[in-house]
Amino acid sequence: MHESERHRVILSAIEGRPVVTVADLVTLTGSSEATIRRDIATLHVQKKLRRVRGGAESIAPPQFVGINARPFSVNEGIRLAEKRAIARAAVDLCADGEAIIINGGTTTFQMVHPLTAKRCQVFTNSFPIAEHLLKHSKNTVLLPAGAIYREQNIILSPFDEDGSRHFYARRMFMGCRGLGPLGLMEGDPLLVQAEQKLIGQADELVVLADSTKFAARSSLLLCALSRIHTVITDDGITDRDAAMLEAADIRLIVTQVGVADRSEDRTGEA
Repeated sequence: MHESERHRVILSAIEGRPVVTVADLVTLTGSSEATIRRDIATLHVQKKLRRVRGGAESIAPPQFVGINARPFSVNEGIRLAEKRAIARAAVDLCADGEAIIINGGTTTFQMVHPLTAKRCQVFTNSFPIAEHLLKHSKNTVLLPAGAIYREQNIILSPFDEDGSRHFYARRMFMGCRGLGPLGLMEGDPLLVQAEQKLIGQADELVVLADSTKFAARSSLLLCALSRIHTVITDDGITDRDAAMLEAADIRLIVTQVGVADRSEDRTGEA
């Protein structure tokens, strides 16, 4: 990633959070810790952010503090080819007339393109997913009640009654912060609360996770491996991680990233 692109990602990342750590920015950009520290120092001198111990913060922090999750705009272009392949495999599991839940995220967002050929009932807390399906498909779209978190483009409610408990689905499709032996991990309590409510409304939980998510970790556990029915990932998954899922009796679908996906990824199309 070029310096100008790294700087854009860094500045975007700090817009919705009080502080972003060096480790977070290393993951976001795929750069070394030393490179990120130099970028932070440069942007600090340019008065575009404030350097703090272990990371950076905004010069003018937002009055409304968002959730602990990367902005949609930052995540959208990361491992895009893998996300497209994973999303296609997810939609292959859907049949016309089925009721499904799709949680907000940049991997699940890629489901909208193949879903235009389907006619499903879709419950989603994602604004971009709902908007695309309303404009370009015949799917029925339902949204929960709650507050809009602009950076992540999702709707979340701190209250028990947001409408989700009245929707039943055959499958729920969701991404995650990390996936390990203890289960699915997320980075914010409000996300965990919302996602646990949605998980309870579906028979099967299908996790869309590119192979890097098996190495990612968070302090918040969303659900145990025993709750997951299927994991869809890319062919970068290690034998060790595949064995972990097999031992937990989880169905594993490994996708192959096509030439078209790689080509679109290089051109930066979303």
